[in-house]
Amino acid sequence: MGRTELNMLSQMKVFPFTCCCALNEEDARDLDAYTLAKSYFDLKEYDRAAYFLRGCKSQKAYFLYMYSRYLSGEKKKDDETVDSLGPLEKGQVKNEALRELRVELSKKHKARELDGFGLYLYGVVLRKLDLVKEAIDVFVEAAHVLPLHWGAWLELCNLITDKEMLKFLSLPDTWMKEFFLAHIYTELQLIEEALQKYQSLIDAGFSKSTYIISQIAVAYHNIRDIDKALSIFNELRKQDPYRIENMDTFSNLLYVRSMKPELSYLAHNLCEIDKYRVETCCVIGNYYSLRSQHEKAALYFQRALKLNPRYLGAWTLMGHEYMEMKNTSAAIQAYRPNDSRMLVALGECYEKLNQLVEAKKCYWRAYAVGDVEKMALVKLAKLHEQLNESEQAAQCYIKYIQDIYSCGEIVEHLEVSTAFRYLAQYYFKCKLWDEASACAQKCCAFNDTREEGKALLRQILQLRNQGETSSTDIAAPFFLPASLSANNTPTRRVSPLNLSSVTP
Repeated sequence: MGRTELNMLSQMKVFPFTCCCALNEEDARDLDAYTLAKSYFDLKEYDRAAYFLRGCKSQKAYFLYMYSRYLSGEKKKDDETVDSLGPLEKGQVKNEALRELRVELSKKHKARELDGFGLYLYGVVLRKLDLVKEAIDVFVEAAHVLPLHWGAWLELCNLITDKEMLKFLSLPDTWMKEFFLAHIYTELQLIEEALQKYQSLIDAGFSKSTYIISQIAVAYHNIRDIDKALSIFNELRKQDPYRIENMDTFSNLLYVRSMKPELSYLAHNLCEIDKYRVETCCVIGNYYSLRSQHEKAALYFQRALKLNPRYLGAWTLMGHEYMEMKNTSAAIQAYRPNDSRMLVALGECYEKLNQLVEAKKCYWRAYAVGDVEKMALVKLAKLHEQLNESEQAAQCYIKYIQDIYSCGEIVEHLEVSTAFRYLAQYYFKCKLWDEASACAQKCCAFNDTREEGKALLRQILQLRNQGETSSTDIAAPFFLPASLSANNTPTRRVSPLNLSSVTP
């Protein structure tokens, strides 16, 4: 069962009058108004749909009435931003209907008059108003009331930022919960757990699900196992040749491998299927980017954003094209501060402009919001190195190593060896022989730092034989500050790194 099929289950529940099912008295009374409004809704005339649903009492008519009002507000918000790409003012544009919707839905919620879809919409409104805790509670309630509504599960995924949060959620014991857990593990970069969940679902009878196959391919893409991801995407294309979902991710892999013929074929194929899909525009943009036609590539990423201004991947790719065109100011506008990958890219832009204070802010914020690619601290550490701020650099490298090995990643991060090398040299300069020796031994486990590690171990042994003693000027254990302002980077002395549980 794919994502489309999961969504179809939801649609059948949202608009039941299109199915062969029994109508209760309220449904029958609202049938004519509902059918007319549904036609206007399908035409995206949301205000018109809401107008003809005023006074309807049935649950489904009420949901369509409220949902039409919500989408009308979203459409008006998008209309205000879609003509201008990237200005900072666009973040100030709001859906003016949200607060009114919240008041009405809150009353219904307190009276326990909301069904699964009403709860879903209430949760969306709360999330849009940045009431995260309340939104999570409502989405969990919606999952209990209507477990087959995949939309509620996806919205819940967007609000979960770490594995610890999952422990406090009282989720319904249903097979949809397994799909949810597999999806959230993928989003949190817990790839090993995600792959285990998807394999369990395959064993349970979903072996032909193209959704699961695509998610497994995305998981391998996230851990940069490019060959495996390409192989699975190619198999997916054979099983579902008209699929458009996730094909932008497939095109990213083809781009990285510089596979021009395959990327050209994919772009032409998707264009024939549906040239007005966001994924199609991104694939074509990647094709032109690979051919170094960056202006055309940026144009197609702009088209993607006109279709869906909230598609973060297109913002990132468009920022990359502006960087290729040496238009750094436009790239900064494109890298919107909502995603850690964009914040890292924005930090790189500021570095190129030699605005290092702003670059520091971006790298720190990327780490604070949940660094997807685990690169923000490394970038920040290298920036501190460049500024000769050795203690701050060491602190960032320590935290980076702790994060990498505490999350159980199954991919080897190339920068781990860089971190151990820097820390070995740092502790050596501080005359902390035990810590320097431990880090140098870790360096010996990596090909690119093995010789340096061995050389440093010999130096440490020689100094110890000459009677050099280790320094005892060590402060309290190191903790990374909860906040990092532009002019207030960490300055505390670095304590020895506990390497007992760190094994590359």
